[in-house]
Amino acid sequence: MSSNSPDVSGRGEGEEGRRRQLIETTLDSLAEVGFVGSTLAQIAGRANVSPGLVAHYFGDKDGLLDAAFRTLTARLGEAVAARLRQARTPRDRVMAIIDANLDPKEFDRRTGSAWLAFWGQVLHVERLRRVQAVYQKRMLSNLRHALKLMAPPMEAERLAAMIAAMIDGVWLRAALSTWKEADSESARALLTAFVDSRLSELSALTRTNAVATPKTGSGQRLGAYIGGRPHLSGGATFETRNPATGELLAEIEVSGPETVELAVAAAERGQKIWAAMTGTERSKVLRRAAELLRAANAELAELETRDTGKPIQETLVVDVQSGADCLDYFAGLAPSLAGEHIDLGPSAYGYTRREPLGLTAGIGAWNYPLQIACWKSAPSLACGNAMIFKPAELTPLTALRLAEIYTEAGLPDGVFNVVQGFADTGRLLSKHRKIRKISLTGEVGTGRKVMADAAETLKYVTLELGGKSPLIVFEDADIDNAVSGALLANFYSAGEVCSNGTRVFVHRSLKSAFLARLKARTEAMVIGDPMNPATQVGCLISQGHMEKVLSYMAAGQSGGAKLLTGGERATGPGTERGYFVQPTVFYDCSDDMAVVREEIFGPVMTVLDFEDEDEVIARANATEFGLAAGVFTKDLVRAHRTVARLQAGTCWINHYNITPIELPFGGYGQSGLGRENSKAALEHYTQVKSVYVAMAPIDSPY
Repeated sequence: MSSNSPDVSGRGEGEEGRRRQLIETTLDSLAEVGFVGSTLAQIAGRANVSPGLVAHYFGDKDGLLDAAFRTLTARLGEAVAARLRQARTPRDRVMAIIDANLDPKEFDRRTGSAWLAFWGQVLHVERLRRVQAVYQKRMLSNLRHALKLMAPPMEAERLAAMIAAMIDGVWLRAALSTWKEADSESARALLTAFVDSRLSELSALTRTNAVATPKTGSGQRLGAYIGGRPHLSGGATFETRNPATGELLAEIEVSGPETVELAVAAAERGQKIWAAMTGTERSKVLRRAAELLRAANAELAELETRDTGKPIQETLVVDVQSGADCLDYFAGLAPSLAGEHIDLGPSAYGYTRREPLGLTAGIGAWNYPLQIACWKSAPSLACGNAMIFKPAELTPLTALRLAEIYTEAGLPDGVFNVVQGFADTGRLLSKHRKIRKISLTGEVGTGRKVMADAAETLKYVTLELGGKSPLIVFEDADIDNAVSGALLANFYSAGEVCSNGTRVFVHRSLKSAFLARLKARTEAMVIGDPMNPATQVGCLISQGHMEKVLSYMAAGQSGGAKLLTGGERATGPGTERGYFVQPTVFYDCSDDMAVVREEIFGPVMTVLDFEDEDEVIARANATEFGLAAGVFTKDLVRAHRTVARLQAGTCWINHYNITPIELPFGGYGQSGLGRENSKAALEHYTQVKSVYVAMAPIDSPY
């Protein structure tokens, strides 16, 4: 027997061993002399056995080649399956298929030449055609499954076919050039670039034609987002309209009990996968989502403006960017989540584990829909939880786009779901026994109801509620800077900001100068079409809310407050069909007036004067709220002394309404419980497990 010939005697291996060795001999033959040259006799000669023995195992040449072809496809299938088991995201699954098919082993001259021999005969030999058909169907099925999580179904079908063709094509080109014009690394790089480019194009197309830009007046029907894809139940709907024009943006399905249960089930499945991933793996997904948010900034800003009535000049620089910053920040924290080691002496030590809660829920407000969805989801996801998010019924659109972006970024299906509706839908979340944490941004009354519902199942609760915050201007303050702060604290987003400093306390010595500059700058603000980049003040969210704000303006005038400017519904170009009101300033106000005490959530500023520090701090603290406060002074010692005495969760010195993600945000008193943002948020989305480790035998008294 030649030293180069395989031993097919099968000693100790049995029939299956002999078959495998004959198949390997066949592959060697195909690689060297091709399909035509690989006869039964030639293969038997290579194996140093009789042709009858080969025929005994495989019948004829077609049977032998069929078995060899199946061996090649089975090996490749096993390699694909192994890589798919390691894939964490839909894109990872696509790349697993590409990488397995274009692995260096497949570019090996022996293996590649054998493949080429088979490919040349599949059109002529029925048995080989059937094997090849199974191979192709399996590849397409795997590709479609992954791509349908990242692209519309029809586009996913087309893209799967294109990728499969490119895999075969680039490999065939390499084989026909005797492995001179392509190699494994360059082939995989080519396919990777193509896939990423095409997915990016499809993402942009989807955003243009689907949720991101619903056609004005089209009545497009939208609903929940569950398990990595949109979900329509066919149930009752409500309208979402552009508050600046009254035009219909979309019909939104109300998520009832069945839809919520589907979301909970999807969240349970997804959370197990997500929690099993490392912090670094979760970090990569969140960072990718942040990148996608920034790439879609213009589109999402337009959608937010159309849904909220806020000026495009605000949404372009704040709403989307702040959401992306939040995802980036918590992506950075995800790998660092850890407990601590505790020395308990020579006989034991202890350690703690910081573990996810499991299923969490977020209920958003309508003033910053996308930002709030990010503020709630980012820390929850960073900690390994899943979240079911319900946006406010007045602004339901951008949460759906965020869900799509999370999926595109590689978040496992079900880890972020969106349900739609009113208070009843929210209560399905706050009362659900499988949801372990709920985070609400909303009114005080709503917060009380959520907390009562959560108490039934002892949920963790974070509440970011309303405010009637003080802004104090001491006698040594820079007047222009203080006026800037007051404007930012009252008229940004048409005053629809929970932390607004609507009680502006100005030292009596500055009162006249402060009011004069405040009046001039307020009246110079541009009110109009929110889509016009020059517009500084947009519209309010709804007719009902506009009527509430106008009623407070009327009550302020009838209650004795002096009107400095505004006080009426706004008129002028771009305001004809929307809910626009004038930025309004009252002065000579007293602490007991309704416009001073009650949260209006609109562009209504009240100016009060004071004489000394103790007085103004006492008056500033005389409220059930405690969300925010601001101090303007050149004396930083007094500034620090003052904020230390103010009963508010977020304070600014010589600035207002800046909320960097690195700082906790939340309130005292009726303004809420818990904190959003910063490392403090991690405390609200994890639970601590203590572990005692004995290092000595138990000293038992029994």
